[in-house]
Amino acid sequence: MPDFFQDVLVFAREGFAEVNAAQGLIIAVIAAMIMSQWPRIFIIVAGAVAAHIGLDILSPVFAEVGPLRLPDVTRLGYWRYVGLLFAGYAIAISVLFAIKRVVVRR
Repeated sequence: MPDFFQDVLVFAREGFAEVNAAQGLIIAVIAAMIMSQWPRIFIIVAGAVAAHIGLDILSPVFAEVGPLRLPDVTRLGYWRYVGLLFAGYAIAISVLFAIKRVVVRR
């Protein structure tokens, strides 16, 4: 059983590392500002993951350095990446929303 918890912690750490960049932190801050209640966390995190993936796909097009390339959704590695993003955004948005709740009392 301790190995399972160790694996979960490693997955969460890797996910937070994926989000801990400028793009991810900006998305997490915006998502935390939009979030109004704790029960909405999974919906907000899913939206943040969708925004992150959308920006990853469209950023070469916006910067005019490459064509539009859709991700290979048939690879297991892609879905692991999506899961890492979900775990990372869940951590980041939860922390930022908790700070928001403490600072802005409503």
